[in-house]
Amino acid sequence: MTESPTDNPPAPPFAPDSPLVAQVLPSPNHGERLGVAGPDMLLLHYTGMESTDQAVEWLRSPERQVSAHYVVFEDGRIAQLVPEARRAWHAGAAHWAGATDINSHSIGIEIANPGHDFGYPPFPAIQIEAVTALCKDILTRHSISPDRVLAHSDVAPMRKEDPGEKFPWEVLHRFGVGHLVEEAPPSDGRYFMRGEHGQPIEALQAMLAFYGYGVPVTGTYCEETEAAVRAFQRHFRRARVDGIADVSTLATLYALCASRPGTAEPEPAEPPNIA
Repeated sequence: MTESPTDNPPAPPFAPDSPLVAQVLPSPNHGERLGVAGPDMLLLHYTGMESTDQAVEWLRSPERQVSAHYVVFEDGRIAQLVPEARRAWHAGAAHWAGATDINSHSIGIEIANPGHDFGYPPFPAIQIEAVTALCKDILTRHSISPDRVLAHSDVAPMRKEDPGEKFPWEVLHRFGVGHLVEEAPPSDGRYFMRGEHGQPIEALQAMLAFYGYGVPVTGTYCEETEAAVRAFQRHFRRARVDGIADVSTLATLYALCASRPGTAEPEPAEPPNIA
């Protein structure tokens, strides 16, 4: 029989890190953090399964070899599966700002939602309230820069699309979680897309790489560039998610890079001219 997270669990082997945790549902799927003193990234996912109970079971199954630190249920309940000091297995093959072991760098939060494959319903307000509170609590205990509060799709754009364009990043940002700028509204006009070449494409790739996306700076609008643009749109320019770098996408990306907090790097070059 599938275990339900509302059943009485065995005595937890660890105390929760956050006072917001309602249940500890231990997962065996974790290890030592490698090469880092502690987490410096917060990564948000959706569960992407029809049943939240099934997703929790999956995250606790030794055979599945996956886990996350937290699960936030649709009704706002928060369960902790892995201690924050440990390396949960939630990011998979991923890249951000030169780092490839994203699991060692991050705390992972799974947000109960069936995702794009199963209708992708809106996130309930009570759930987003709980996610925001949990993120704020984590950020008070760890030195995580706002621009390192990321989507799974940001660090694995070729493979992932969660938590997706319906996730209300602006709500979290309103309460001090994450880095965001006002979206430039989509409009008609010149744009860049897969297969194009030239210096403007190189400038686009340089801005994406400056912010952290794992894209090659080659001057060719390749599959990786298209995936990174689409991931950027899912998080920062959600009005239209198509992997095409239009004026709105470029303006929003430039504003995001120019306002990036806590960086000693120089501001990016001017956005590509697509007039």
